[in-house]
Amino acid sequence: MMLQGAFNYENMTDLLGDGIFAVDGDKWKQQRKIASYDFSTRALRDFSGSVFKRNAAKLASIVAGSAASGQSMDFQGLALRATMDSIFTIAFGLDLDTLGGSGDGTRFAAAFDDASEFTLLRYVNAFWKALRFLNVGSEAALKDRVKVVDEFVYKRIRDRARELADSKEQDPVTDSRQEDMLSRFIQTATSESGTVDYKYLRDIILNIVIAGKDTTAGALAWFLYMACKHPEVQEKVCEEARKATNASETATVDEFAQSLTDEALNNMHYLHAALTETLRLYPSVPLDNKQCFGDDVLPDGSSVSKGDIVFYVPYAMGRMEYLWGEDAGVFRPERWLDDSGEFQQQSPFKFTAFQAGPRICLGKEFAYRQMKIFAAVLLRSFAFRLRDGDKATVNYRTMITLHIDQGLHLTATAR
Repeated sequence: MMLQGAFNYENMTDLLGDGIFAVDGDKWKQQRKIASYDFSTRALRDFSGSVFKRNAAKLASIVAGSAASGQSMDFQGLALRATMDSIFTIAFGLDLDTLGGSGDGTRFAAAFDDASEFTLLRYVNAFWKALRFLNVGSEAALKDRVKVVDEFVYKRIRDRARELADSKEQDPVTDSRQEDMLSRFIQTATSESGTVDYKYLRDIILNIVIAGKDTTAGALAWFLYMACKHPEVQEKVCEEARKATNASETATVDEFAQSLTDEALNNMHYLHAALTETLRLYPSVPLDNKQCFGDDVLPDGSSVSKGDIVFYVPYAMGRMEYLWGEDAGVFRPERWLDDSGEFQQQSPFKFTAFQAGPRICLGKEFAYRQMKIFAAVLLRSFAFRLRDGDKATVNYRTMITLHIDQGLHLTATAR
């Protein structure tokens, strides 16, 4: 059996605390149970859908401005801000408005990204504990960024806990805000004496934020990168979105976004395949590891001992010819479709972008819904090209999640 283990906990705890991505045992089971219930509710599905549609339309208006002026844009940067705004509204009931240039929200988002990068450096720097002891280099920077993150998050938690405590009678504002996850977690985490465990709430919410922000934004950026390399993909997605929604050609962006019902999204098989093909080649978490709970033998006959660290690499696994065929390195969404054009699932132990087994990603469908809404809204309204030409290439940024170094610079043309 594989667990996160002390190795991962020690590396991640300064940023993620005792959150679901860092812990094992009873702490993991409790958070998994709470989060699993939350992600399965119709209330969260409806609330998150409305948030995604609103922010997709907001992002499209920014893209429209760039298209009208003929200027390029860093789409990855915009996607990171849009997904941050979305997950923060869903998690905290608060609109950060980083897309609109909110100062506090932008500062938090930048600190959170930097902290993620510095946390990953611990896995490749054997002397990070010495740097932490001396408070120099990346460890000093990590401490500084986590302080910014904590100040921002703790304030939001205290404010929400105070609002809930003071609200003896529900009003329309309180009702709408109770759709957010934090409000429900506060009620769960409040002891019989009425005290609130702020550290517990900080950890569980930050883990949800990193899961809902970085992974989805990175996947959307890689998706548009591949769509620019394969313009026919953009046309197919645009046509499928129009057919699935039956939206009028003259529908505004907001009207089209609202037409993206669950039924319409479920009928977008090609888009689902194109996003999945992107994640096969560019998984949001390209490298992961687990620690052995006890002595075991892997399916290939390899022996592992208790305490061993076992790494697996979704980035490499998605490109292995013996798993995906001779064209494993080719971007081909059709590999996920049957003869009737319907999407066909693969085993999560083959397609590992969302992990597998007991720790399979709880937010998988949540992530697909967000990606499909954003992709459909954007590709129905615009055609994208790489700023530096179709043959331009990009590099990777070293973070916990797979991002494009220096951003994804695109130009857009209104359809």
